Amino acid sequence: MRIERIAGCMLALALAACVSSRGIHPDGKAIDAATLRSERTLAEVPVSAAAWPAQDWWRTLGDERLDALIDEALRDNPGLAEADARARGARAQAAAFEAARGPRVGADGAATGAYLSRHQAGLVLPEATGTFAWVRTVGIDFSWGLDLWGGKRAAWEAALGRSRAAEIDRRAARIRLSVNVARAYIRLHEAYVEREIAQRDLERTRRIRELTRLYIKSGLGSGDTQHQVDTEAGIADQRVAQADESIDAARIATATLLGKGPDRGLDLARPDELKPVALAVPANLPVDLLGRRPDLVAARWRVEAAARSIKAVKTEFLPNVSIDVMASLIALGHHSNLFELPARNYSIAGAASMPIFDGGNLRARLDATDAEYDYAVANYNAAVVDAVNEVAELLSRLQSIRAQVEIQQGVLRNAEHSWDDATLRYRSGLGTELDTLTVRHQLLTAEQNLAALHSREADVSVQLIDALGGGFVAEDTARN
Repeated sequence: MRIERIAGCMLALALAACVSSRGIHPDGKAIDAATLRSERTLAEVPVSAAAWPAQDWWRTLGDERLDALIDEALRDNPGLAEADARARGARAQAAAFEAARGPRVGADGAATGAYLSRHQAGLVLPEATGTFAWVRTVGIDFSWGLDLWGGKRAAWEAALGRSRAAEIDRRAARIRLSVNVARAYIRLHEAYVEREIAQRDLERTRRIRELTRLYIKSGLGSGDTQHQVDTEAGIADQRVAQADESIDAARIATATLLGKGPDRGLDLARPDELKPVALAVPANLPVDLLGRRPDLVAARWRVEAAARSIKAVKTEFLPNVSIDVMASLIALGHHSNLFELPARNYSIAGAASMPIFDGGNLRARLDATDAEYDYAVANYNAAVVDAVNEVAELLSRLQSIRAQVEIQQGVLRNAEHSWDDATLRYRSGLGTELDTLTVRHQLLTAEQNLAALHSREADVSVQLIDALGGGFVAEDTARN
């Protein structure tokens, strides 16, 4: 009894001296999306349960050529393969952590030939000494580190959370690629429109230059006027060159997104104008975004994974138990039968371990894991705030652009009326061709401004689709 009491006291002292996690804890707290008020900001925006984009949202735009380009990009863009590889690697890591939770069974066999000294007679069979003999063994071993405190399960759940986040990142890469292809398509259309208007303006300035030269020869103008119109013609020529550059840049950007060389961009036909998406938001935007935006869903999974990692590290502060079982057959010499009862050999071992002093290593690891959790929470909180405000900012821009479109349409109508009036006066002999060309500049400017606004409206609409999740649905990534 005295020995048992001494052993009990020693165990109690060991437990008291064991490494402690006391005083180490994370500080991060996930934000409540419901506190991000947006009712007043979005008060004039229509509310619709159907405001969320479809998974193949681009097909709702009704442009078959854009559909084909996005399909090509989703098939051939090398960046998607990179995201797929990261997701596959994360799944493999999760599988490795899951495998570590269970027991391990192994088998081995060996044959070793050696000349045995006669001085080993007390250790081996006498008939096997003084000659060359073989030692043959076959065995099987079983080991299992018991998960008494759930640390291995927590480590597996952490790896599973990271795997799910990587899978969501993989899907988000496809959404972002489809958005970028659509935006490049819009830029290419805008560049073509700019060039067409710039070319018409160049023709206008060249005609003005011809008429000015005739007027000067007729004594109706001066050299200063010629310099002015030459400058205007040069600027118009430069705008055509800039539009050509924009077309080439949009072609190459699109070819890059398609995963092809620059020649693929040369095969792109002039795009049609895309229709912007309807202006509407879900009823409970801040909260609903948490399940619709892939970056928010992935960030939330990373927070949960970090929390599981903390639990896994904390269990390393506690005692642990492992079991090892080994069974084998050993035969020595030519006359020994490996597969008979006397050749059996087996052992059973149980071990317990606990950290007593490790120089602060475990506490440092736990502190680092807590910091990773705080970082994940801060990243999640920032992503939620950014997401809600991004949607609000894009909706505000769309409202402003659409108001500008209405104003610019009125400007264009007035410019068209001025052009019609100037043309009528010229045909009636009450005005000059130079007067009509001057008015035409106002018309071309109005057309260019309206085309730019339409392109901005389509581009911001596509960005809004991205901000609303791009058709991402999180149900299939929910916890099993």
